Amino acid sequence: MRLAAAILRWLGWLGWLSCLCWALAAPAEVLELHSAQRSAVSAAAAGSAPDWRHSRPVSLPDRWEEARPDDPATALSGSRWYRVVLDRRSVPEAGELLGLYAERACSVLQVHLNGHLVYGGGAVHEPVSRQCSYPQLVTLPAALLLPRGNVLELRVTGYALDEVSSVQRAGGLSVLEIGPYEVLRQHQRRRLFYAVQLPQVMSGALLLMGGFMLVMGWFNRAQSYLAYFGALMVGCALSLARLWWTDLPWSNRSSELMLSALLGLIAWAAVQFMLRYAGQRQVWLDRFLPAQCLLLAASLVLAGAPLLHRVSMAWEILLWLEIGFAASHCLRLWLRRRSRKTALMGVLLGVVGLALATGLAAQLWHLDERISYIAQLLPSLVFLVLGLRLTQQFGRAYQSVEQRRNELELRVREATAQIERNFTQLSELRVEQVTDRERKRIAADLHDDLGAKLLTIVHTSDSERISTLAREALEEMRLSVRGLTGKPVKLLDALGDWRAEVVSRLTQSGVHSEWNAPSDDELPQTLSSRAYVQTTRILREAVSNIIKHSGASHCALAFTLHDGDFHLVIRDNGQGISTELDGRLDKGHGMASMKGRAKQLQGQCLVESNPGHGTVIRLTLPLDRHVTSG
Repeated sequence: MRLAAAILRWLGWLGWLSCLCWALAAPAEVLELHSAQRSAVSAAAAGSAPDWRHSRPVSLPDRWEEARPDDPATALSGSRWYRVVLDRRSVPEAGELLGLYAERACSVLQVHLNGHLVYGGGAVHEPVSRQCSYPQLVTLPAALLLPRGNVLELRVTGYALDEVSSVQRAGGLSVLEIGPYEVLRQHQRRRLFYAVQLPQVMSGALLLMGGFMLVMGWFNRAQSYLAYFGALMVGCALSLARLWWTDLPWSNRSSELMLSALLGLIAWAAVQFMLRYAGQRQVWLDRFLPAQCLLLAASLVLAGAPLLHRVSMAWEILLWLEIGFAASHCLRLWLRRRSRKTALMGVLLGVVGLALATGLAAQLWHLDERISYIAQLLPSLVFLVLGLRLTQQFGRAYQSVEQRRNELELRVREATAQIERNFTQLSELRVEQVTDRERKRIAADLHDDLGAKLLTIVHTSDSERISTLAREALEEMRLSVRGLTGKPVKLLDALGDWRAEVVSRLTQSGVHSEWNAPSDDELPQTLSSRAYVQTTRILREAVSNIIKHSGASHCALAFTLHDGDFHLVIRDNGQGISTELDGRLDKGHGMASMKGRAKQLQGQCLVESNPGHGTVIRLTLPLDRHVTSG
């Protein structure tokens, strides 16, 4: 908004300053010619020399769009000759070089001085050069000037109002100025800047930015208003090109038809841009506006040369009304929504409307051409400002979308990783469930089949040794079944089972036992089945070694809890391990199996022994890995 206000303020000051400088710089030594003789058009149309016997005086500027009933030539197109006679003494003193300046000669100017062609501005046959906006400066050679009776003959080739779609392109000749060439050249340069060079720059900028926005809108259909605004800018650029593009490869009729049809495309783009920018889309307009452009083109073709201007003006009024209605509708929507777009779009639409009204007033009342030039350039400048603003908004929106897209991708990756973790956990849980079911099945088979058979052998065998082996196998099978079922065991119950078994075995073997264990309130709630089974087997192996190999008479077992670890110390007063087995403890007396089982439980089993001083076995088990909450 601040940028638009600054540019508009700068342009206003520039226009006022330029008009003031132009007025102050008007050369006093320049002779202005406000009248001339105009020949009959018939001789000029035939291509022969003009017949000045049938000429008539006319005032300059001579505008061909002003048809007069007493002069039928004003309604015809083609070439018209103008004649001015002046004495050398009537020309201001200017040294060696004089110039003839015509601010407007529409469309082509040729100049003869005393019967000699001194200037030819362009093609006078179809396609005729279109130089209505170009100020013409002609050098008047001093060698051709006479002391008196100098004859200037000017041939202007152009079109009557009925054959053009705009008054600006109707034929005519402005006031003629004669004076010092350099003075007139400065005058021409100032007018060229406003009439030709600025429109060239503006049309190039509009075409470049409009093409860029058209591409942006095409690839981002959610912001379709960008494409329509880009099409609007391209259309305005082509419309401005009429001011500086002089030599077109087609006839005047084709050029006028295309310029008139271009207004329909501009109206289509303008209406759709405002509605889409306001967040509205009318399906019937999507069909009506293209059909209207086709109808416009068809009506212009059917109208023909006599009616081209009238039909074109009727369409122009209708299209501007459509644009005005769409603008007022969108402004009401923005006001109702209290949108931040209201102020910016209100100012810009107001400036465009003021410029168009000023341009129309300049045509109707023949105001200074400079006012018309500024009125033509103001909408282009407004479009450039709005294009920069829309591009900035699109860039911010695109950056925000990219940031959100990156955040979404990050969330998707995190969600994907979480899903993968959940799937892995579910898979592991599924495997555990299947494994647990299989363990329970195997445990049930062992208990029902093998257990029943071992129990039968225990009670029916006549051999004490077989009964003993069957009883031991039955106990080992029951222990394995407990491990397979996976049911946790209370640590208090586990200590009770271990004490009953160990003390019973040692007592039967004649070994006195001593049992030390924590009190009931110091014990954790439960112990995992795996830890219970492995610890039981370690105890059995240790007790078996004491009974079979140590020759001990006393055995002390101590259970303690310290720093989250379960400690078991088995100490006997036997003969210890001989030096022959020292260094090979892992290979005999089941030591390897005891250490292996402890390692499986993430614990350790240490054996200390000296010959004649007994053996100490220390088992450490981390309870935090094997204690459950039940």
